Amino acid sequence: MIKKLLILVALLFCASSTFADDINVWKKSTLNQILQSGELRVGLDPGYMPFEMKDKRGRLIGYDIDLAKIMAKEMGVKLKIVPTTFDGIIAGLLTGKFDIIIAGMTITQKRNSKINFTDPYLVIGQTILLNKKYKDEIKSAKDLDNEKYIITAKLGQTGEIVARKFFKNAKINTFDTESEAVSEVLNNKAVAFVNDQPYNAVFMTGKGKNKLIHLDKPLTYEPLAFAIKKGDPDFLNWLNNFLRQIKNDKVQNIYEKLYKKWFVDTSWLRKVQ
Repeated sequence: MIKKLLILVALLFCASSTFADDINVWKKSTLNQILQSGELRVGLDPGYMPFEMKDKRGRLIGYDIDLAKIMAKEMGVKLKIVPTTFDGIIAGLLTGKFDIIIAGMTITQKRNSKINFTDPYLVIGQTILLNKKYKDEIKSAKDLDNEKYIITAKLGQTGEIVARKFFKNAKINTFDTESEAVSEVLNNKAVAFVNDQPYNAVFMTGKGKNKLIHLDKPLTYEPLAFAIKKGDPDFLNWLNNFLRQIKNDKVQNIYEKLYKKWFVDTSWLRKVQ
């Protein structure tokens, strides 16, 4: 009898310890902290069309902005956007400046060693915008791998990584913003610009029209995802379920509507030009 009682006490102790551990994990969860504070803080780098940018009135708009608004609404909290330069955005997350990165960030193994990614919310690839005067000289991406060519990309983005990987003989110049990097091509100071396919496609409907050529065959396969701190399974679970819901809900068609708004219909360009 005493032996059975001791076993029962031990089982109850283990159960209470497990319950206490679960409570502590939940208290430390970013999701719990967001719900307690009533505010979702999102880190992103404005200037990356059509994901995040400023309109003529200085307001932040874009695909990622709309996603963040929907996310905050589903959580029942306010949204706070924290503008951050892309090359310092992971450090900003790790030091607690914001709760999540929603910035068109590509999943890479190097980044994944520091942070955790959700399931992809969009899949893209890197393409090239070429100065039109080189149309007869350069027929494909491989023709750019020459020491006489200057190629531009945004500092810290996947475009820079891809440019250095694919074009080892060319000179790679990086800039703080996409607009600075692509302007070098427009102003005949560089031959080509490497960036995400959606950005390049949108740019070609505006400033690049009749001036650049879009080599639109993707060089890479790049899943874009939300990024959070490691060791936070509750937040990761919520975010992945959020993505599944908006992608598969055929009644509201949130995912499809967002894609058409920012990647098919380019009327929003009038707001930023």
